[in-house]
Amino acid sequence: MVLVTGASGFLGQHLVRSLSEQGAVVRALYKNHAPSAALLALPGITWMLCDLLDIYDVEEAMSGIDDVYHCAAIVSFDPDRREEMLHVNVESTANLVNQAVLQGVRKMLYVSSIAALGRSGDENKLITEEEEWNESKYNSAYAFSKYLAEMEVWRGMGEGLNAVIVNPGIILGAGTGHDLSAALMKIVYREFPFYSKGVTSWVDAADVVQAMTMLMASGIEEERFILSAGNFAFLEVFTIMAKALGKRPPHWYAPPLLTAIVARLMVLKSKLSGKPPLVTKETANNAALVSLYDNSKLTQALPGFVYTPINSTIEHMARSFSDSYKK
Repeated sequence: MVLVTGASGFLGQHLVRSLSEQGAVVRALYKNHAPSAALLALPGITWMLCDLLDIYDVEEAMSGIDDVYHCAAIVSFDPDRREEMLHVNVESTANLVNQAVLQGVRKMLYVSSIAALGRSGDENKLITEEEEWNESKYNSAYAFSKYLAEMEVWRGMGEGLNAVIVNPGIILGAGTGHDLSAALMKIVYREFPFYSKGVTSWVDAADVVQAMTMLMASGIEEERFILSAGNFAFLEVFTIMAKALGKRPPHWYAPPLLTAIVARLMVLKSKLSGKPPLVTKETANNAALVSLYDNSKLTQALPGFVYTPINSTIEHMARSFSDSYKK
């Protein structure tokens, strides 16, 4: 019996579809976003409403479970959600780890983020899994929440939990319209004109799922792995997206001062509209930072694993970009 948290979220949906195709028996947890009719129809998947902050809900959800994929998290760069994110991402992970230890699950896989590795601002440094967290102005509240949640998983390992951690880059893939991939496509579709010099790691959702299931089936434990198809500039990724959508790519360089002004205007617009801001101070800072990640550890641990080229990923995304996303 397999447990998937955040199963109705962007990555969770990709994972439960893959597990269903493999014939797995899955208990899929959700809270704020109810599964669609298509997800409810997946064979082998039983959906369960669960509050991961409620220890009794977690105890019930974990009953009889062998393997745990913990995908659930609040992903936000909205300054108004900082405290909520720090509380929910850490406490929910602590509750799952506690029950996993108590109930003796076979293995847990925690989906962290490259953000949890921290950012120092050193543009020439190649970041690996051995990176130690350091306080830095370049680290977001989301990054800090994922780092603290990772610490709960490592604590569980110290108490006998068999676990492994993955640290994906920015995950791209066909989505539901409420995820980061769709948000990025919307920005490009609307021909947002500005770009910054930033570089970061990117990876296909299907590759993340494949790596997760392969690691779960392996004897690997007490390790973490960067999941990345490569380090690419935001401008390069947005240009590929624009070409796939038939739109004009970003063409005006935005220096830090202009980026900060745009971020403030977006946050103000968000407060007036009640919708999450597309750009915040944190996302603007990240988009201006050159962060390079080493993806060699996973390919060495899983011989034969090959990442999807980013052009192919974006072409697939563009084909799946429905009219509802374009509104």
